[in-house]
Amino acid sequence: MNSTTLVPEPRRKPILKQEIAFLLIHLTPLLAIFTGATLFDWIMCAFFYFVRMFWITGGYHRYFAHKSYKTSRWFQFVIAFMAQTSAQKGALWWAAHHRHHHRYSDTPADPHSMKIYGFWYSHVGWIVGPDFKETDYKTIGDYAKYPELVWLNKYHLVPPVILALVIMALGGVVDGGSITAMFSTVGFSALFIGFFLSTVITYHGTFSINSIMHKFGKQRYQTGDESKNSIWLALLTLGEGWHNNHHYYEVASRQGFFWWEIDITYYILRSFQAVGLIWELKGVPDHIKFSKDKKHAQELKKQYDMQRPPIASNES
Repeated sequence: MNSTTLVPEPRRKPILKQEIAFLLIHLTPLLAIFTGATLFDWIMCAFFYFVRMFWITGGYHRYFAHKSYKTSRWFQFVIAFMAQTSAQKGALWWAAHHRHHHRYSDTPADPHSMKIYGFWYSHVGWIVGPDFKETDYKTIGDYAKYPELVWLNKYHLVPPVILALVIMALGGVVDGGSITAMFSTVGFSALFIGFFLSTVITYHGTFSINSIMHKFGKQRYQTGDESKNSIWLALLTLGEGWHNNHHYYEVASRQGFFWWEIDITYYILRSFQAVGLIWELKGVPDHIKFSKDKKHAQELKKQYDMQRPPIASNES
C-alpha cells in the first residue's frame, strides 16, 4: 500500500445540537444520585448489558452484516428488534456501515479506521459526526427488500423505548411492589441504572472493537489491516474480541476459531439452532483455520482436497 492511499478523507466535525440525545444518554445515569439504586437495578444493568451485547454481535453483526446463518422471516424481525434495543440505530444502518468497513478496512474509505483517523474518531467520532447518518440501502439490499425491516430501521427508537418502559415496570414490581410504582423513585432508579447505564456500557463495549481491536492484541492471520485478537475483549463482548480471526474469514458464525477461544455468542447461536430458530451456521474450514494468509489457505485447500478419498460412484 503506497502512501497516497493513506491520505485521510475529509470528515466533518460533530454538530453539537444534533448530538444532544447522545450526550444525555451518557449523563442520565448520574440522576441515580437523587433516586438511589437498588441491588435489583444493578442486576438489571449487568443482565441487559449481556442480553443486548449478544443481540448486537449475534444479530447486527453475524446475521445482518455477514449472513453467517439462516433463519425465518419472523425470527429475522425478532433479531432486528432485539438488536435495536441497544439504541445503536437500525439493523440495516448498522449492517450496511459494517459491510463498508470490511470492504475498506484500515484504508481512508473505512468509516472508523483507527490507523487513519485516530482512537477517538474510530471509537465514537464517526458515529456523532454528520458523515454516516444515512442508511446505505444499496449495500444492504438483500435485507432492505423486507418492508418490516425498513420500517424498524426508520423507527429505530421504538425498541429501546419499549425496553426502557419494561425496565421501569420491573423496577416498580420488584422494588415497589406494584407496576404503578414504575413512575416512582424505584421505577426511575431502574431506568437510570438498568437502562441508561447498561446502554452506555454496551455502547463502549461495542465501540471498543472498532478502536481498541485495531491497536492492541495479537495477529494470527495476515489480513492486510490491523485487526487483532484479545481474549479479554472477547470475554467482555461475548466473542467479538477474536477480531483478527473475523477479518480473515468474516462469513463464519463463530469468531473463536479454536475450541479454547471462548465465543459466548456462538454458543448461544448453537442453542438457537438446536431448537430450530436458526440453521446452517457457517463454520471455519481447516484450510482457513490453519493457514497464515489467503495464499497459504489456497495451498492448504489443494493439499486437503488431494488427501480426501474419492467419492464412490453410484453407477453399477
